[in-house]
Amino acid sequence: MDAQHSLPNVVRPTAWRYEWGMDFDDQFRARLHDLLVWRRDVRRFRPDPLPSGALDRLIAVACLAPSVGLSQPWRFVTVESAERRRAVLDDFTACNAAALASQEGEQATRYAALKLAGLAEAPSQLAVFADRATEVGLGLGRRTMPEMAEYSVVAAVTAMWLAARAEGIGMGWVSILDPSRIKAILEVPEHWRLIGYFCLGYPESEHCQPELERAGWEKRRPPESAILRR
Repeated sequence: MDAQHSLPNVVRPTAWRYEWGMDFDDQFRARLHDLLVWRRDVRRFRPDPLPSGALDRLIAVACLAPSVGLSQPWRFVTVESAERRRAVLDDFTACNAAALASQEGEQATRYAALKLAGLAEAPSQLAVFADRATEVGLGLGRRTMPEMAEYSVVAAVTAMWLAARAEGIGMGWVSILDPSRIKAILEVPEHWRLIGYFCLGYPESEHCQPELERAGWEKRRPPESAILRR
């Protein structure tokens, strides 16, 4: 089967071509760098809904990510029920209050001023899980590092995030949640592990600087600070 026909139709805009040995030129690489720079964690959304099929298309792109042993352990739950969304928001509110209580002094004041989720505004919401028990891939590459299943799902999320940004869609990763409670709210298998809960929609404004940096919470470190040379 050739490369073009091995990919799902939903992720193949008509302008795309798939060829062995495709050459990505300097202009493409520069634009890719721009995409990485402008990918941001979005917490402030406009109420406009995403176009029909947009979320399914982004999930299909996520499924192009690499996975250990080709296990494809990602599991996506689109959260459309207003009741379930309210329950997720309630859980965030409780977890966020506990996190605030753990801060002290000026740090607590700064924390309270942060906007840490767009759960009340985002038109689309998605929970992403890892199924470490999957038999797909026959366990290849997971004997010594079973957590590779979770890492594979994070790779899928990254691919989705970049594809979303390329369409002008913002994504926000909400981690201030109780994973056990979220699994109960969404009624998913107990052995699935929550990797992330995401808000998606069109951002109120565009920024290439992380919101937490703009708010003075933290700043980016130079790449050299994360490199250990041997």
